[in-house]
Amino acid sequence: MSGYQDYDYEPLRPQRRDWRETIKRALGPLAAGAIALLKFSFLIVKGGSIFIAVGLYALFFGWWYALGIVLSILVHELGHFLEAKREGLNPKLPVFIPFLGAYVQYTRGNPWQTARVALAGPIFGGLAALVCYVIGRTQGSDLMLALAYFGFFLNLLNLIPVGIFDGGAIWRSARWLRVGGGATKATIVYGFYFATVLALAVGMIVSHVPHNRV
Repeated sequence: MSGYQDYDYEPLRPQRRDWRETIKRALGPLAAGAIALLKFSFLIVKGGSIFIAVGLYALFFGWWYALGIVLSILVHELGHFLEAKREGLNPKLPVFIPFLGAYVQYTRGNPWQTARVALAGPIFGGLAALVCYVIGRTQGSDLMLALAYFGFFLNLLNLIPVGIFDGGAIWRSARWLRVGGGATKATIVYGFYFATVLALAVGMIVSHVPHNRV
């Protein structure tokens, strides 16, 4: 009796899929979409804070002055952001808190990095105020001079060497540098600090607009 017999043959059996795996496969795209939407919504909220700030300032100071205030604060925060980016500290986009200012969140660096990031805000903000001052003088615009005065004042205020102000971060960092053997770097920080304070104070004086002209 002739014939072929395959002893390795096994009949096909349909595989039973685990119900947990089925749910995971079904909800996977939904979860990914929800995470993407959450991140996008968070970005909208952070970016939208600037428009909220403009609107609230406008209720008290008028649209053009409010826009100038917010842009002045934005340039100050961009100084922090760009320097923190250059230092590799992974900064986040500026977030505005109406009537309180704004802030940039970044990972903590060493005292030398922290001092430079803290100094960058007032320096950038002071340069923005200087631009407003030049435009105000050349165009005879009291509005631009008022914005220049606000910019110089705001950045000078931030250099008060206490608490959460930029000046507080600068002085703490300089002290740590001095104690930790970085006396040369501490001297550089102090030099930039006092030079910036002096420049901003002079800017306030020259850009002051008498109340009867505003």
